[in-house]
Amino acid sequence: MGAQDHTTPPPNRLVDHHEEPQSPPQSAASILIKCGISIALGLFVFLLPTPDNLTPEGHRLLALLITVLVLWITEAMPIGVTALCVGGGMIAFKIVGRNDAWTPFANPAVMFVLMIIMFGVVLNEVGLARRLMYHLLKFAGTNVKKLSFILAIGCTLLATILHDATVTVVMVFAFVPVFMAMGFKPGAGHKLPKFFLMLIPLAASAGGFGTMIGGGRNPLAVEILFRYTQEATGVGRVIGFMEYLIIQLPISIFTAFATWLVVYFLFRPEEKELKGVRLEDPGPMSTAEKGVAIIFGSAFVLWFLGDITGWHVSVVACMAMIGFCAPGWVSFKTICDKFPWESWIVFGAGVSLGMAMLTTGAGQFLAESILPLLEGRSSFTVFYGLGLFGSFLSSLMSNSAAVALTLPITLPMADMLGMSPVAVALLAPMTTSFIMLVIGCPPTIIAYSAGYFTQVDFIKVAVPWCLILLVVATIAALVYWPMIGVY
Repeated sequence: MGAQDHTTPPPNRLVDHHEEPQSPPQSAASILIKCGISIALGLFVFLLPTPDNLTPEGHRLLALLITVLVLWITEAMPIGVTALCVGGGMIAFKIVGRNDAWTPFANPAVMFVLMIIMFGVVLNEVGLARRLMYHLLKFAGTNVKKLSFILAIGCTLLATILHDATVTVVMVFAFVPVFMAMGFKPGAGHKLPKFFLMLIPLAASAGGFGTMIGGGRNPLAVEILFRYTQEATGVGRVIGFMEYLIIQLPISIFTAFATWLVVYFLFRPEEKELKGVRLEDPGPMSTAEKGVAIIFGSAFVLWFLGDITGWHVSVVACMAMIGFCAPGWVSFKTICDKFPWESWIVFGAGVSLGMAMLTTGAGQFLAESILPLLEGRSSFTVFYGLGLFGSFLSSLMSNSAAVALTLPITLPMADMLGMSPVAVALLAPMTTSFIMLVIGCPPTIIAYSAGYFTQVDFIKVAVPWCLILLVVATIAALVYWPMIGVY
């Protein structure tokens, strides 16, 4: 395929710090009304009688959670400000102590997200993002439908073996310079970049359950299942790497296709081609590109060997950052200048809320209140209901935390309902991959940091996406798994 048009792309760059995600301009009256509604809903929850199985701290947390969620969704205030209110609010209302409120903002997972987004700045600065985009367009073409379909399938399948955040940061920061070359600036409301930059994180998130190394929730669910079956029957149900792959990986192909279908239907852009993009061979790799590529590849290897080294993913990311900056391939000041700090703070607030839900018992209260409603329902309704609850919790906390919270409750429930604990356990890492809020997982925060879509834009896509992919997961549990003898 040949060159498309003929505008030379500007130098590669990320969104500058002043171009972070911005809410549309609002009147003072609109802001006051939205804030008033948020506070009123929080007060309403706070004034309700505290249930017997909920701690007073958990009750206050749920009231704060309602207020914060409405503020986030309506974007009444900058989302970074609302995120900071999470830590301050939990201290002010004596939900958790000062350390418990703010320490999660520097949680290992949050620091990993910080560094993985910095990877995107590095890839863009040295020119690797542009090189990747050249090869992607050369292979897939510039037709929007074809390119987006290949992108969705590729992101999902790559995320089954790589961290979904890594897949997202590479793809997002490969596309951003293309949109800048086409004249699509962050915050301007253009549909084409919204479409691609929401498709990438959703497709990556939809693949994280596909293999044991796709995410921490996967081995966690297998371990909880083993412990539960060992205590219940004396013989633990062991699921190895290859068995897990056979059980889950084929389903990821369907989640990839469903993701593309949903996002394309809801946010289909008017453009049929990526116009104004010149496919110019970037030529031989520079020393900086080679060095960054070697460090990046080494980081992948070390992440794969995590079970052997015992190193957390954030340790490897830190080592990679040293490798990028020490030789002078990229300036750390440049990385800091172009880093979208607001989005990272929002992710920290989400982790802080998730941990508070565990420590105050608010998460367990929700599970004990909602899950019994599924008793006596059809198998489809039970599986779908369990999945929906897991998705809801995963939208507020890490998916590993959601798995750790729900499985100890749902596995005994599965036995009582005459269902397979194996199916319930394996459903959890899948359905906690489907989130409904920007704060739900690193990939969505990374894509949001580019500044091309708002939280409202994301919710319009993510909620129907989640509901539809839960149908895919439920059908797989009821049809595919019995076929291969899972239960």
